[in-house]
Amino acid sequence: MNVNLWSTSEHALEYLEKRVDTVPHRTEGEAVILEIVPSSVQRVLDLGTGNGRLLAFVKQAHPHIEGVGVDFSPAMLDQARKYFAGDPQVKIVEHNMDSSLPDLGSFDVVISCFAIHHLVHPRKRELYSEIFTVLTPGGVFCNLEHVASPTLRLHEDFLQRLNVTPETEDPSNKLLDLETQLAWLREIGFTDVDCYWKWRELALLSGRKPEA
Repeated sequence: MNVNLWSTSEHALEYLEKRVDTVPHRTEGEAVILEIVPSSVQRVLDLGTGNGRLLAFVKQAHPHIEGVGVDFSPAMLDQARKYFAGDPQVKIVEHNMDSSLPDLGSFDVVISCFAIHHLVHPRKRELYSEIFTVLTPGGVFCNLEHVASPTLRLHEDFLQRLNVTPETEDPSNKLLDLETQLAWLREIGFTDVDCYWKWRELALLSGRKPEA
């Protein structure tokens, strides 16, 4: 079933208040994104921007960029708009990624963090194709993602390290293995596709659109 609790303010606010800063090793994966983003970047699209955390992190390293953050959670949109209220270079757009991306122009970098795994698998692949389309030649895609463990034991061990039980696991999660998603990126046309960082079920998938 396509359950997604992130449209409710209660679910989003609980995450922001109690969990957003407690995800183990999250900052390690975010730091690797900065290694991949080219210094020549001009425009960045953040899919599932949440409270704007990752977009702000990239913009801190590249203050000149124009950023667009996309989300559909009213609570997340409110937080992101407040954070970037004084920054004319950042635009926050309401959009549910269950539907095709709106026309936002082209981007040198597309980033996402712990968002795409809430989509059903066919839509994940469609979104990857849309990302490829909006990237400029030579542009990069970085997806810091929650992926599926290869065994139930490893999945339960991962949950335990997050102080989550199988009964309290977020039903919005639609986890898919890393290998399938990397294969999709290659089939779509991305080059330099790899898992650039991983800790258990948290992984950074990245690929580059070939130069023209």
